[in-house]
Amino acid sequence: MSTFVPVFDFAPHESVTDRENRGRAARKRVSRKQQGLWEVSADRPDPVQLLAQQETSRVPALLPLRHERMGASAFTFYRGSAVVMAADLGSQPNSGLRVQLCGDAHLSNFGLFAAPNRTPVFDLNDFDETNPGPFEWDVKRLSVSFLLAAQDNGLPVSVGRSAARSAARQYRISIAANAARPEIDNWYERVGTAQLEAWGRQAAGSAGAKRVVKAEKRAQARTMWTAVEKLTEVVDGHRRFLDAPPLLVRVPKDTLSDGALRQAIDAYAESLSDDRRALLERYEVIDVGHKVVGVGSVGLLAWVLLLEGRDGNDVLVLQAKQAQASVLEPYTAPSVYPNSGQRVVEGQRLIQAASDTFLGWSQGVLGRQFSLRQLRDMKWSPDPSSLAGEALNSYAGLCGHVLARAHARSGDAIAISAYLGASEIFDASIEDFSRSYAKTVLKDYQEFTAAVTSGQLEATDHDDALADYLAEIRRGQEPRSTAEPMR
Repeated sequence: MSTFVPVFDFAPHESVTDRENRGRAARKRVSRKQQGLWEVSADRPDPVQLLAQQETSRVPALLPLRHERMGASAFTFYRGSAVVMAADLGSQPNSGLRVQLCGDAHLSNFGLFAAPNRTPVFDLNDFDETNPGPFEWDVKRLSVSFLLAAQDNGLPVSVGRSAARSAARQYRISIAANAARPEIDNWYERVGTAQLEAWGRQAAGSAGAKRVVKAEKRAQARTMWTAVEKLTEVVDGHRRFLDAPPLLVRVPKDTLSDGALRQAIDAYAESLSDDRRALLERYEVIDVGHKVVGVGSVGLLAWVLLLEGRDGNDVLVLQAKQAQASVLEPYTAPSVYPNSGQRVVEGQRLIQAASDTFLGWSQGVLGRQFSLRQLRDMKWSPDPSSLAGEALNSYAGLCGHVLARAHARSGDAIAISAYLGASEIFDASIEDFSRSYAKTVLKDYQEFTAAVTSGQLEATDHDDALADYLAEIRRGQEPRSTAEPMR
């Protein structure tokens, strides 16, 4: 059973006036104008070294693929280098107004997915780095991502700056609305199809609304069965995962990893509420595979489990994704949860408007920790390269609104709103920060690509290492990281 650990900075029945005063007092700790300052200090950690240190706990054979994906553009590098920005933010003064941070709130970590009642909702959808911390860290990571996306799309600098400012502005407006509402109303609020269509209409008129409706229909069509059809095959009347290395490798039955993952399901069931555990028990694991996912996550283990219920037409696909300590923890505080998978899950449950029915955590027999959920259940996110002009600006506002609602669930919206105030000082400061920090990201990206070119970081497949990795998977062994001893 989980134990609730609040991140609130106020007593349960503290007066609204006291909370407002505390928010305004936080301006003495760091003013709103100071939020716009960013300069690279002489003792700033080397970004390439930070990434290399982070990768010691990952599977070496997959690191070239990670580097290849990160190297596609400055924006994809930014997606995979949360550890670098965490160190930078941790070196700066902060408001001290804590929330449950997403920890990696860039624009590609927002999207559409199915709520447990099967209605589509738009929300944050990645929580690998979640941990309590200063609210502005999420706002800054979000705003910078829009400026970098605009640059990648070849848009004028003014468009990126406008989008970065729109994210901060809408965050400020929405957190004020959250502060004025009963707490339970913030808990119930969610962004559904009507709000998405309004965003599309604002971005591009009736044509934009139609595109949103089309995207919603695509998301609703991306059910569990699309994952089943894409990732599995039927052999001799039995469904099993495809073997399509290196992105998907089937784990043979009656091997170490196969047995370990089946045992881990028992521990995972204990993390579910009784009603969801009762549903899970109607299914059994019939096959196991290893899947490479994401950009920043490449190199961490991600297993997929195929479960069958009453017959071959009643199946589920669960993903077990390896969880490690949040990149925020050295600069905030160590997680209060003993299992990093639990940290991910509890953070997600706290700040997401509606979470997956099968969201839970487990620990493997070798000590690795995992979060689990359904794979691809009505998931959709806009392609950043398709966003231009007003569409990018409007999407920034939509993400800023969702982020404010997430922070209002876990932090003190009244204090945060009082800190931000009604003027545009904070908006302008975040725009200034985004412009300055984006220049740092571009320089870091150049250093990263230079490290790849020089061979300091590997970015091409090494046949022997990859072959050994695939052989380990097929033998049913969990592949080692460079930080782990030989087994």
